[in-house]
Amino acid sequence: MNSQNLNLLDITKANIRLLHLTWFAFFLTFVVWFSHAPLKPLIMEAFGMSIAQWKALLILNVALTIPARIVIGILVDKFGPRIVYSLLLAAGGLMCLAFASAQTYEQLALFRFLLGFVGAGFVIGIRLVGEWFPARNVGLAEGVYGGWGNFGSAAAAFTLPTIALMFGGEDGWRYAIGTTGLMAMAYSVVFYLRARNTPKGSTYFKPKKTGGLEVTSKRDFYFYLAMNLPMYIILAVLAWKLSPSGVGLLSQTMTYVMYGVLLLLCVYQFSQIYKVNKEMLAGAEVPEHDKYKFKQVAILDWAYFVTFGSELAVVSMLPAFFLETFEGMSLAAAGALGAAYAFMNLVARPGGGYISDKFGRRLSMSIFIIGLTIGYFTLSQVTGSWPIWMAVAAVMFCSFFVQAGEGAVFAMVPLVKRRMTGQIAGMAGAFGNVGAVTFLTIYSFVDAGTFFMLIGCAALLIFLIVQFLEEPAGHMHELNEDGTLTQIELT
Repeated sequence: MNSQNLNLLDITKANIRLLHLTWFAFFLTFVVWFSHAPLKPLIMEAFGMSIAQWKALLILNVALTIPARIVIGILVDKFGPRIVYSLLLAAGGLMCLAFASAQTYEQLALFRFLLGFVGAGFVIGIRLVGEWFPARNVGLAEGVYGGWGNFGSAAAAFTLPTIALMFGGEDGWRYAIGTTGLMAMAYSVVFYLRARNTPKGSTYFKPKKTGGLEVTSKRDFYFYLAMNLPMYIILAVLAWKLSPSGVGLLSQTMTYVMYGVLLLLCVYQFSQIYKVNKEMLAGAEVPEHDKYKFKQVAILDWAYFVTFGSELAVVSMLPAFFLETFEGMSLAAAGALGAAYAFMNLVARPGGGYISDKFGRRLSMSIFIIGLTIGYFTLSQVTGSWPIWMAVAAVMFCSFFVQAGEGAVFAMVPLVKRRMTGQIAGMAGAFGNVGAVTFLTIYSFVDAGTFFMLIGCAALLIFLIVQFLEEPAGHMHELNEDGTLTQIELT
């Protein structure tokens, strides 16, 4: 940057402008992604839906995001964030319009499933923000990006019921959701015209090979394969949930087809991972500057499983939880109170990233996970006899630690291996969705109190795993196209 003769003020303005462009793109993806949740009664009435069908819709909404985040991570590392984010926003807007136009439950379910792809937008910004901010500030910057972007679900909960009522009639919910799709499509053009992949004069490092993460030891190779299995297992559980044994959205024949497709996808992905790493497996020496420990990635995956995974699940069910727990509450009030959970994103996720920058990655993550454990155990005790303000306070306490934990996870992600940040973010993000589908599947079988209690128990286990995280120190190296090395500071 110094070689470009730019002063510090110019660099700061450019960085901040890029950060605002990026968090707003993420914000819109979350508005689109969770536009249905606060409109539950209106949509259920329009389609004569059962509770089981609605819960199936919630699971479908987060299912495709699991493989999508892996795919988007690969694409963003290869093609750059600018073009990938622009295309994702445009495609998400189109799917949102299709969802708003659905005439049958089957169409509604299909388009909600496809809309899960828009949830992969988060991965793109992680790589982009990591390119624009140094290690000493990256946690705060990623926290602002993630926190203000995640607030999109709260914005949807606050505004969409009111917009639907303004339009009135039985189609009010369609106009409300369709509006969010049009906004995403318009902003895709703005983002493409204004965003850039790196600061002027910086290099955008790309993986040597695409199709999977490059690992640096045989042990890590098999560890990496094992870490991919939970994604396929939870998708198989989803297929079972939608089969005649579950809500009956899929026929038994189609369920078996889905199992077969998942098996083929698993075999294909494993073959691609082998292809990327076959030289290392054959005994080729890995340069010292390329080495990293895959366990760092795995620990971040499981930490995001319980933080973001629980947030997605809780955001999907919280407005309905308030409606069912507190008698006489209006739809708009339940949406607003449910939004209290996501409201904390504005400060908690940046705060988590900042604390991670200042006080260490492992310590901060450990504290946040213990905090969310206490928070979920508290929520499991909420009943209709509680004053509403106490229930909201419990929700906000829990959400602070959940979202601060998310900020701590992604404060660490760009510091593992720069040229593969998109893929690492994609895998961690996918595990967040594995958590969401896991918890929402559990929710379909149990009451809300048990649901919150089980999340708290899972968090205790993840706390133990986090203790094996190693603090990044020193610097990493990346290879330039001319064969020289660039040193990237980690502190």
